[in-house]
Amino acid sequence: MLRRNLRHMQRFPMMSIGTIGMPVLMMLLFVHVFGGSLDTTIPGGASYVDYLVPGILVMAVGAGAAWTSVNINTDMGEGIIARFRTMAISRYSVLTGQALSSLLNTALTLALVIGVALLNGFRPSAGPADWLAAAGLLLLIAFAFTWLGIAFGMGAKTVAGANSSALPLQFLPFVSSAFVPTDSMSSGLVWFAGHQPFTPITDTLRGLLVGTPVGDSGYWAVGWCLVLSAVGYARSRVLFDRDPSR
Repeated sequence: MLRRNLRHMQRFPMMSIGTIGMPVLMMLLFVHVFGGSLDTTIPGGASYVDYLVPGILVMAVGAGAAWTSVNINTDMGEGIIARFRTMAISRYSVLTGQALSSLLNTALTLALVIGVALLNGFRPSAGPADWLAAAGLLLLIAFAFTWLGIAFGMGAKTVAGANSSALPLQFLPFVSSAFVPTDSMSSGLVWFAGHQPFTPITDTLRGLLVGTPVGDSGYWAVGWCLVLSAVGYARSRVLFDRDPSR
């Protein structure tokens, strides 16, 4: 299943290019167009690009989940998933193969985004242990979002619906600490931004990469990832086991 999905990625590269292009374009837009104005909102006089890149990495993982959602919904629409259900193969290898190929696609995207960020002035202060912890956190986020993407894709009736279902994973970072500090938002949004998963995940990643204070965000980040992974995996299993005629 993994080999089949990797070949599918090579045969239809536009979706993979799109998942890479969106976070890169957002980074270039915010650094070079809005960065001059937003630089003054960053506490401690830190560089805006150093503040921004961890949020862009989280957004890139969300874009990967959208790719996963569309990909598996396309397979279902073409009847390939139904065909796999009748074959003498491990029943859930269809899902795990999709999850592994999506994780590889997201890992490649993150590596390319970090490369572009370095070319645009990103200067992380992380040591080897911090980089290892950041990579582990990004993989944990990607694992959680991948299973949510699979659940969204299997639950949607159309490819457009699958893509729309995953949009919150790409746009909720805007209402978090990903682009500006949450205390610069209006009073109603401050509470929401402080209690949604993207803020502790981004704060933890930022602390690991550029040394900003993490506080208890690390515990919340790991907790959110575990909860979202469990919800996405359980929902995917339920949808995969349902009667195909429904």
